[in-house]
Amino acid sequence: MRIPLSWLREYVPVPADATAEDVMADLVRVGFEEEDVHRPLDELSGPLVVGEVLEMVPEPQKNGKTINWCQVRVVPEGQEQTLLGEGIDPSGVQGIVCGAHNFQVGDKVVVTLPGAVLPGDFRITPRQTYGHLSAGMIASARELGLGEDHEGIIVLSSLGFSPENGNDPEPGTDVYDLLHLRDEAAEINVTADRSYAFSIRGVGREYAHATGLPFTDPASLVTAPEPNGQGHPVRLEDERPIYGVPGCDRFVTRTVTGIDPSRPTPPWMAQRLRLAGMRSISLAVDISNYVMWELGQPLHFYDAAKLRGPIVVRRAAEGETLTTLDGKSRTLSAEDLLITDDRGPIGLAGVMGGGETEVSESTTTIVIESAHFDPVSMGRTRRRHRLPSEASKRNERGVDWEVADEAAERAVQLLIQLAGGTADAGITDAGTRPEPNVIELPASYPGARMGIEYTEDQIETTLRDLGATVERGTATDAGLPDAGPARTVFTVTAPTWRQDLEIRDDLVEEIARLIGYDQIPSTLPVAPPGRGLTREQAARRRVVQGLADAGLTEVLAYPFVAESQNRFFGSATEDEGAAQRMVHLANPISAEFGYLRTSLLPGLLDIARRNHSRGFRDLALYESGLVFLPGEQLGSATIPPLGARPADEVLADLEAGIPDQPRHLAAVLTGHDSAPGAGHQPRAYDWQDALGAALDAAAILGVDLQVAQGTHQAFHPGRTAELRLAGSAGSAGTVIGVAGELLPSWLEDADLPARTVAMELDLDALIAAAADVVVARPMSAFPLTSQDVALVVADDVVAGDVLETLREGAGELLEDVSLFDVYSGQGVEDGHQSLAFSLRFRAPDRTLTADEASAARAAATELAARRHGAVQR
Repeated sequence: MRIPLSWLREYVPVPADATAEDVMADLVRVGFEEEDVHRPLDELSGPLVVGEVLEMVPEPQKNGKTINWCQVRVVPEGQEQTLLGEGIDPSGVQGIVCGAHNFQVGDKVVVTLPGAVLPGDFRITPRQTYGHLSAGMIASARELGLGEDHEGIIVLSSLGFSPENGNDPEPGTDVYDLLHLRDEAAEINVTADRSYAFSIRGVGREYAHATGLPFTDPASLVTAPEPNGQGHPVRLEDERPIYGVPGCDRFVTRTVTGIDPSRPTPPWMAQRLRLAGMRSISLAVDISNYVMWELGQPLHFYDAAKLRGPIVVRRAAEGETLTTLDGKSRTLSAEDLLITDDRGPIGLAGVMGGGETEVSESTTTIVIESAHFDPVSMGRTRRRHRLPSEASKRNERGVDWEVADEAAERAVQLLIQLAGGTADAGITDAGTRPEPNVIELPASYPGARMGIEYTEDQIETTLRDLGATVERGTATDAGLPDAGPARTVFTVTAPTWRQDLEIRDDLVEEIARLIGYDQIPSTLPVAPPGRGLTREQAARRRVVQGLADAGLTEVLAYPFVAESQNRFFGSATEDEGAAQRMVHLANPISAEFGYLRTSLLPGLLDIARRNHSRGFRDLALYESGLVFLPGEQLGSATIPPLGARPADEVLADLEAGIPDQPRHLAAVLTGHDSAPGAGHQPRAYDWQDALGAALDAAAILGVDLQVAQGTHQAFHPGRTAELRLAGSAGSAGTVIGVAGELLPSWLEDADLPARTVAMELDLDALIAAAADVVVARPMSAFPLTSQDVALVVADDVVAGDVLETLREGAGELLEDVSLFDVYSGQGVEDGHQSLAFSLRFRAPDRTLTADEASAARAAATELAARRHGAVQR
């Protein structure tokens, strides 16, 4: 929001020496963010005066162009030039070459004399051109940075300066003051909940709060006449308010006849609008924008001659069309609120008008619309049609419904004053105004929430300054058992321009803001003794730090994924994927990614793809984050109101509708484990690295995992490990993850390198399986005995299953067992494989004999033979 200072000064006595920076600094104290300063004089300096064209001689040139050699008086007649400098004629008549043709002898124009500097650091100096010494320039609006018009130079009579209007400037008059170029604007950022600040009225009130200066409400300076029902007829026919309230609850119309469409916008208004960031278009359009900027109420002007019958506000029929003011034909939705007449749609209510009733250069009678629309309906229509406008910006955030008639009257006054119109006696005010919010506020509540004591008088005065109506009562009167020690309770009626004030805490925020955030003491909370990270938090930190120490890089992916990604990565089979439930977002950032993730792998792989496409070939990425697994119930049909504790059954229903959100851990590895170097050949990542990352995470927590051959639709059929909890507890055997090489065909389609590997674990389940206290096994001081065994088994026997059988059969003397070779070929029967294991035996209290170790090995081999048909090689 840009605030021209001259405009602000009309309603608040801003100090004469205050700059835009000073105004922004004051507004920061009441919660606004400063953005920028807009000051025409930053790019414009030097002599800029009114000139009178005394003579102009057209001179055709060889290039086909015709220039005008002009003599221009730049001082009052009979006076001599007082400015000094190269190229400035003491007689006060400058010779200037001009290529424009939209002026004539006798016109008053804007002249930049030698020494002036125009936007873009364009310096005016005497120069020889077209056979003349041109000492100055007759300027256009674009050359002065006042607009985009470059079709010709500025002729002051076109801006309303003429003897007939009593404002004919003399040659030599300072153009800076004449065109109000010394004004400046402060730009602030206005958050969506403070829509009232999208106006000089709202910002002026906030500036008064910040500085203690008196504020004059511009709406109070306008006395709107009583409606008589004789204005342009209006019918509100939103009979099915799909967002809970009518799309339009108040619609005011006024009519002004006999306007002169040729009258220009006065320079003071054009400059204010320009500083506010709006183009000056025509007088009628500029007046509607001016009132909107001043009071915050969007207006729309209709050419009365183009209206057909009464104005009707209704919802669109599905598929209706409307050509808006930007010339685009739009297909409408049944949710769109329309302004119509007998011919059909003539405007998207509160967003943009239609082209058929547009005010034009021939308009002499204008019907003014000043209406209040439902913000939700306006916002959805604007987003649906991708049609931002200054009107929709205000309407979708909420407009003061009480100011509609004052805004219409203000527009009438300006059309009479500037366009020569006459107000029609008819005034229409259709609809019923909404009721303002009423909030009960115990006097002790603000202090309890903010940690600072506010007196009752402070609270009441602040709320009244805010514009609220405040009545004092007691806790008994208000029926508030939670009023606290103080019995006083304020009944606060929120001002109509503050529709964001709905509950007590909104009022507390305003009290703290206006009294001053700097009054709130900085008190650091004291941590309760004996507490720190929870068991789960500490475990998660150990795991993520451990993977980082192992050389992986932690990343954070968006939790939003496509439905197909969830079904592919979040389910082991296609059938499970088809039946999988997932959370669909009502308003996603992107329609392509409209679901919450059920697996971490889609986000990790997107990050890997993006990095790989930018030349990062060796990647080892991991993430720890939540996944979303809804049950039978998703969401709740009951949404409790604000400001009151919901009933227990409502809370239980809400809790039941929240999806389960376990924390997972996932990793993706692609490329090589290190950079190449002299004498060093890096190793390519394979499925063992993905499995190793999963086993490392489990080892950090002291949890044993069983590794078995597994299947998953996103992984290579023969290179997939299923990870189960080991041990004898009740959770033993539970599948908590998968690791291996990703499906080659999917990798090719996804433009990822072949042999990309990944793993994913249910980290919450892993932490739950971890012992609260990890007890280290005592180290035996007795020597180790190692024996190897090679077993021939069928090809379909999983080596991991054989290893676990050997561990079980060898008994307590076995310290460790590992697979060190897999062989098939000569000497091994077809369809079979040889698995070689190393068994390590040790006793805690004695030195083992060879016979004891051999007996344990024999027991292990015998059990493997019974279970797997293993034959010792």
